[in-house]
Amino acid sequence: MFDSASAARAGTVEFNPLVNLPELGRLRAAATGRDWATVRAYLGELADPDLLAKAAGVVQETPGAEEFLFPLADKGDLLARTLLAGTLVHVGWRIRSAATADHVSADQFTRFHGYLRRAERLLIDVCADDPANALGWLHRLTTARGLQLGAGEARRRYERLAEHHPHFYSAQSKLLQQLCPKWGGTWQAAHTFAGECAAAAPHGSLSALLVAEAHLEHYADRKNDPYDLAGPAAQRELSDAVHRTVMHGDFRGDFHWIYAHNLFALLSWLTDDRPKAAWHFRQLAGRGSESPWDRISGDPAATYQRARKEALGKG
Repeated sequence: MFDSASAARAGTVEFNPLVNLPELGRLRAAATGRDWATVRAYLGELADPDLLAKAAGVVQETPGAEEFLFPLADKGDLLARTLLAGTLVHVGWRIRSAATADHVSADQFTRFHGYLRRAERLLIDVCADDPANALGWLHRLTTARGLQLGAGEARRRYERLAEHHPHFYSAQSKLLQQLCPKWGGTWQAAHTFAGECAAAAPHGSLSALLVAEAHLEHYADRKNDPYDLAGPAAQRELSDAVHRTVMHGDFRGDFHWIYAHNLFALLSWLTDDRPKAAWHFRQLAGRGSESPWDRISGDPAATYQRARKEALGKG
């Protein structure tokens, strides 16, 4: 078990989410052991769609998940069908990789699209059988992007989802990616959507993280579009976002709190605001997350360690 106090004193960092969040570690163990009764019971108790999305990801990313879930889905179990679709999306995206399109081979694209089409066929039926299925629509946002169905179709799917889950941060984050220029969108569309979601959501919820994500995406693309992350407009929006989320008295974060603090720590460090970055690192107490550091570095752990050392050295 991860001892955050000892880690903080030793300066070590734990990046494994299954260690940082032991509850998810136990869920992975059940999925690895193909204990469907435990997996089903656990996921069935998660009413919040963001909790469900994170927990379902643990099951869907378990080695051998496709073989585990297929016979259950074949019997018509709605949750198993949804999880199987998510597994197919995950496997497909691993084949594609996170590389830009010009660095993905024709064979990779063929196999990637094959997995996404299999997932899409499952998801069409899942969402027809259960129009309020949060996971189903979440995965359909990813398949829409991967199959290049366009921003209009992605928005249509999001709007169907939002009828039932209006502040579903995980789904909003998927659509935000679609709205970025790398997927054919514009920065105006991305920032506008993030701001609208943040303004509509209750304070203390996760949706204002979208504002920070939009600014980080814009910064990461600065070679194509020069962007002043330290400028007054960006800083006002980020200040509002941090006060709506991790600094708000109603913020819980649940499975997402580690990522949230990592996100703001990174943005503060990038603008050389060491005291603010130090505050987030102290809340983390030695816990890291690959995302968002992988947006700016091929070695997220090393970059995290460097930023943490610099921040805490001055903070």
